[in-house]
Amino acid sequence: MARDDERQSFTEAWEQWHRQKERILAGPHGFLAITSLHWLGEEPARFEDAPGTWSSTAKGVVVELAEDEELTVDGQAVPGRYEFGLIAERDSRYAGAGDALIEVAKRGGHDILRPRHPGNPLRTAFTHTPVYAPDPRWVLEGHFLPFGEPRPVTVGATVEGLEHVYDSPGQVEFDFDGAVHRLTAFNGKTPGSLMVLFTDRTSGVTTYAANRSLHIEAPDAEGRVNLDFNRAGNLPCAYTDLATCPLPPTENRLPFAVEAGERIPLERGGQP
Repeated sequence: MARDDERQSFTEAWEQWHRQKERILAGPHGFLAITSLHWLGEEPARFEDAPGTWSSTAKGVVVELAEDEELTVDGQAVPGRYEFGLIAERDSRYAGAGDALIEVAKRGGHDILRPRHPGNPLRTAFTHTPVYAPDPRWVLEGHFLPFGEPRPVTVGATVEGLEHVYDSPGQVEFDFDGAVHRLTAFNGKTPGSLMVLFTDRTSGVTTYAANRSLHIEAPDAEGRVNLDFNRAGNLPCAYTDLATCPLPPTENRLPFAVEAGERIPLERGGQP
């Protein structure tokens, strides 16, 4: 009975994680709401899905609004000219335009604009992401092997010609099926946590070809970590070509099939 209760608790925790991930993805201004990806340059340009004339300058992104146009930034109406300032790599700022949200961001050293409209058909038609059934066998124990100093790691992107540079604090080592494997890790979203990008032998078969990501909680005092591949998730590029997702480091190509986590989205021809 205790083992059944543990399995139920494990499954319920996984279901909660997956529901939250889907909720963010398909939210009114989530990645499925993005209608276009604009690469800003010095020459001012207008776009059908965002008000204003936009340009990238030495001082950052600038928008010039016509008399009948308006944006809201931090809850304040912005008429005329507005300077977003310099944006750090992988950061974003947002401006409201009616029920839309205009994302201004820096990716791969370039200023970009991504309007997010709740009525985008990709979002309104979304139902769910296919997944493997959660299985405790895919929770593996590993060890974090820190580098003496963080190392910059350059990886490609799903956008041709674009590169991303991440500081790697170390690698995660784990055993699977009698063999030792190592994954180069990047910093996670919470202090001390880690994130790994990887592919495996399911990539391009039952899971998205380019990448999946795995969040790893901070190592304990002895460097132990848990790799719960049931929570191997799709990045936004699995659903839309309007994302600039990083590709895994070459050493993060696992030589076995990780039949756990999220699978190819229905929008990319995945099976329910």
